[in-house]
Amino acid sequence: QVQLVESGGGLVQAGGSLRLSCAASGRTFSRNVMGWFRQAPGKEREFVAAISWSGSSTVYADSVKGRFTISRDNAKNTLYLQMNSLKPEDTAVYYCAADRDVSIGVVFTNPLAYDYWGQGTQVTVSS
Repeated sequence: QVQLVESGGGLVQAGGSLRLSCAASGRTFSRNVMGWFRQAPGKEREFVAAISWSGSSTVYADSVKGRFTISRDNAKNTLYLQMNSLKPEDTAVYYCAADRDVSIGVVFTNPLAYDYWGQGTQVTVSS
């Protein structure tokens, strides 16, 4: 059974940092695109960042560019999101996602491109 399990969320003051992790099990995702999405109360799920299988290609939402960094450790089958200079508007449940198919040299921003999802981890940024 494939599982994606996020961790690292919590409560932080504006300007602070958090590092999210997403541990995958049940299969390897070393040749698959992975990404982070978030959903705030009353809002639709939105794209945050995505990374190619090798880590050589990354893409970010404009709202987090320069503050967040996505990375992966294929040996550990784990995805990360380093979040710096956090703002209250970053408050949301953060989800990691993985594409089922092998994809070389591409990244996806559309949530429909992802087949596996974690249960989410809450990030709350106080002002």
